[in-house]
Amino acid sequence: MKIRDICIKASVLFLSLTLTLALVGCSAVTLAPQDKSQIAQYGNGYRFDENGWAYVHIEGEPKERGFQHGYLLAPEIEEILRSLKYLTYWDTGMNWEFFVEAAEKLFTHTTDQEFLEEIKGIAEGARANGADVSWQEILAWNGYVELTGSWWPLVKADTYATVEPIDKDGCSAFIAAGSSTKGGEVVMAHNSWAGFEIAQFLNLILDIEPARGHRIFMQSFPGCIHSYADFFLTDAGLMGTETTISGFNQYDPEKTPEFSRIREAMQYADNLDSFVEIMKNNNNGGYANIWLLADVNTLEIMRLELGLKFYNVERKKDGYFIGFNAPVDPRIRNLECDSTGYSDIRTQQGARQVRLTQLMEKYSGKIDVKVAQKILSDHYDVYLKKNTPSSRTVEGHYELDAMEYCQARPPFSPKGTVDGKVTDSELAKNLSLWARWGSSSGMSFEAKKYLDEHIQYSHLEGYLKDRPTQPWTHFTAGEK
Repeated sequence: MKIRDICIKASVLFLSLTLTLALVGCSAVTLAPQDKSQIAQYGNGYRFDENGWAYVHIEGEPKERGFQHGYLLAPEIEEILRSLKYLTYWDTGMNWEFFVEAAEKLFTHTTDQEFLEEIKGIAEGARANGADVSWQEILAWNGYVELTGSWWPLVKADTYATVEPIDKDGCSAFIAAGSSTKGGEVVMAHNSWAGFEIAQFLNLILDIEPARGHRIFMQSFPGCIHSYADFFLTDAGLMGTETTISGFNQYDPEKTPEFSRIREAMQYADNLDSFVEIMKNNNNGGYANIWLLADVNTLEIMRLELGLKFYNVERKKDGYFIGFNAPVDPRIRNLECDSTGYSDIRTQQGARQVRLTQLMEKYSGKIDVKVAQKILSDHYDVYLKKNTPSSRTVEGHYELDAMEYCQARPPFSPKGTVDGKVTDSELAKNLSLWARWGSSSGMSFEAKKYLDEHIQYSHLEGYLKDRPTQPWTHFTAGEK
């Protein structure tokens, strides 16, 4: 067993938290833990840290589980907000408060009331543990991708100037079943790509046991009610991940945001059909994704490409689906996107379409958790025809890419893979997965060294973290 049960002295906690306990009616033990041997607890919620990950379990009614979440992750939530206040202004020219106000106007009337209560609970819990945060800021953080990537480009184009959609593409993924896998089980894998200044906070393993609906086990950001990275398991037997649709340019601000729909789908979908219906219902087109899903009860896999006006569903029990940020459906690709790079191997989309296909065929019949980890770590560039980590490799490294062959993007940008997650249907039955923080291959990132070499990104000094090499780590819902 892992040693995580060192007792924490309660005397200091009772002195410092007596007033909070009286107000919220919960027991609390410790602040944020310093190493993997410590457990921090608040009511029925608890936290431990291991190999770069923060593992948090929360349960109960919406406000109750939200309070546990916010309290246990208060230091991280406060750090995220510090970053958002600076980075949002730098990246958009608009203050963070502008987007917070927009979030309240856009999302409060479309987000499910249960999830708004959980968001308010997160803010209350974080404040109880010393973080200066409002529920409106937590709401804005949950909808940050939509606010900055879907809503703001439309507002900016209307008010200031014509703009192209913000670069939202990233992530490599696959899901395989039947004769493609070693034992005929479903195998699912994903690594997250994004700007390091935000993605470096994506090191949360979150176990949610709600009072109603299905238990959820997922990767997430502190302060979020959904996954954001979208790697999740539920006790209904659903497995899910996704890759963002590159160049997607459609958005309806009057409809339900993605973070509310995906959380509802995870918590209340009983099968693949109901998952699709929930995601389609009142869809606003924000954070449009290609979803790769499976049902462990039937060993069926599914690809759901969800645009705004169009969607496409494909299902099979034998074979695989890959995710490389470009939709297969011609309607979404041609009518709802500006450019996807679908077949252009100079781009990260086209190159990974080729390389992921090659790898799935190479390992056909042998794919298991270990092989999936290897696939996520692949550094073969099909355009350059050699092993060299770049923006075009399955494990993406924009920070190492001079972009000579795709000059629409800036060279050496601090962006790329920050993790790896793998599971199979047997593990998923127990809400269990393997995860690696930092990068899928174990390549480290040193912030100071990077900024010394690329002073054009000096504005990120103090906002970039090191990500040292970490091992693959096994996590299960409910473990301590």
